[in-house]
Amino acid sequence: MGRKKLYQCFLDSNGISIDTRTIKKNQIFFALKGNNFNGNEYAEKALKKGASFVVVDDKNYQLDDERCILVKDSLTALQDLATYHAKKLKIPIIAITGSNGKTTTKELVYAVLSTTYRTFATKGNLNNHIGVPLSVLSIDSEHEVAIIEMGANHLHEINQLCHIALPSFGLITNIGKAHLEGFGSEKGIQQAKGELFEYLDANKGHLFVNMNDFKVAEVAYFMKEVTTYGTGKFCNIHGKTQASDPYLTVNWLPSNDEKLEEPLSIGTKLIGTYNLDNVLAAIAVGTKMEVPFEKIKKGVESYVPKNNRSQVVKKGSNTIILDAYNANPSSMNAALSNLNTLESKKKVVILGDMLELGKYSAKEHEQIVKAVEDMSLDQVVLVGKEFAPYANGYKHFDDSEGAAKWFKKQKFSNTTILVKGSRGIALEKILDE
Repeated sequence: MGRKKLYQCFLDSNGISIDTRTIKKNQIFFALKGNNFNGNEYAEKALKKGASFVVVDDKNYQLDDERCILVKDSLTALQDLATYHAKKLKIPIIAITGSNGKTTTKELVYAVLSTTYRTFATKGNLNNHIGVPLSVLSIDSEHEVAIIEMGANHLHEINQLCHIALPSFGLITNIGKAHLEGFGSEKGIQQAKGELFEYLDANKGHLFVNMNDFKVAEVAYFMKEVTTYGTGKFCNIHGKTQASDPYLTVNWLPSNDEKLEEPLSIGTKLIGTYNLDNVLAAIAVGTKMEVPFEKIKKGVESYVPKNNRSQVVKKGSNTIILDAYNANPSSMNAALSNLNTLESKKKVVILGDMLELGKYSAKEHEQIVKAVEDMSLDQVVLVGKEFAPYANGYKHFDDSEGAAKWFKKQKFSNTTILVKGSRGIALEKILDE
C-alpha cells in the first residue's frame, strides 16, 4: 500500500494505536518492536479487537487479510505518516525542548493559546521518536495551532523529531546539566538542543529565545526570525519576579517594541523563581500569536501544575513542595536556591538521586551535598545509592520506601519541606505515607 492510500486509511480511521490493551475500534495498529517485546505478535489480536488495519514489519506475522499491511519498518512507517500529516495540516506547529521546564512551559503555552484558539498539545511526556509522531497524528482538522514537546538524550534526536513534526515555531526553555550520560558534556547538550533553532532558521521558522540563559542566547545569536524574552529591558518580552512566597507572581513590563503600555501583574500557581522564564516564554508565544494581553494573563493564572511537578501540598501547618517528576543538577540547584528565599520557621529537604549523569554522577551529587551544607536547614534526608557516599552524617535511605516509613513517624510542624528527585526514585511515595 502506498503512502497516499495509507494516509487515506488514517483519515478514515479513529486514530493510531501501538498497544492492543488500549486499542479502540477502527484504529490503525502499528506493530512496533522493542528490547523486550515484538508488536508483530499482537497483529491478529488487534484486528479481533476492532482495528481497521494493522501495520507489521515481520513476514512471519503477515496475515492473510487485506487489512494487514507489510512494511520494511513499522516505526519508520509511523514517522513517515506523521510527517505527511504535518505537511497537510497547514497550521502553526510550536516545538518546545530544553533541559528543564519543557512540560511546564508546554502547559503554560497551551493555557495561553487555548483562550483564543483550538489548541493541541502533547499529552503527558510523549516527546520521543515514538511519542512525537503519535502526537502529530493526534492533531485533527479542528485544531488551529499545535504544541509539540521534544525530548532527547543523544545528539541528532531533536533534528530527527523536527523532520517528523515540521515545526514553524520553537523555543528552548534552557540548556543545563540533564542527560549528561547520553550527551557526553554540557557542550554536547547545547549542540543537541540547538538543533531545534538550526532547523527553524534553515526553514524560515520563528524562534523564541530565552535571553536569561546564556547558552540558549548563544545558539540563537546569528539567527534571523526571533522574539526574545527575559529580565533585560532590551528583550521583546520583558518581565521580572514580583513575589515568590510560595507562589510566583510575575510583573510583565512594557518594552520598546510591544504594545503593552503599563506593567501587568500575573499571579501563578507555580512555585519557584526559576519558573519566571517559563511564564515569560508563554507570554512571548501568546503575544506573537496575537492573544490579547488580558487573555494571556488569564491563561497563565489558570494553570495548575500536576504530576508531581512543583506542587504545593499543605499538611496541617506544614508546606510540602513536591517536585519528584525529574531532577538534574540544574533543576536541583534551582529548587534549593528557591527554598533559601522562602520565609519559614523550619526547613527540611528530602533529595533523591539524579539519574542519567554517567561519569559526572559522583561529582554532581557531591556538589549538591556541598550546596546543602551551606544552607540553614533543620534536617537533610538523602535517598538513593548515588547520594550514599556523600551523606556525611545526614540521614540516608537506599530507596523511597525506607524514606516513606521514616517520614510517617515524624512530627513536623510549621515546616517547609522540599521533596525533589529523579522520576526513577519515586519520592512521591513519601507523601503516600
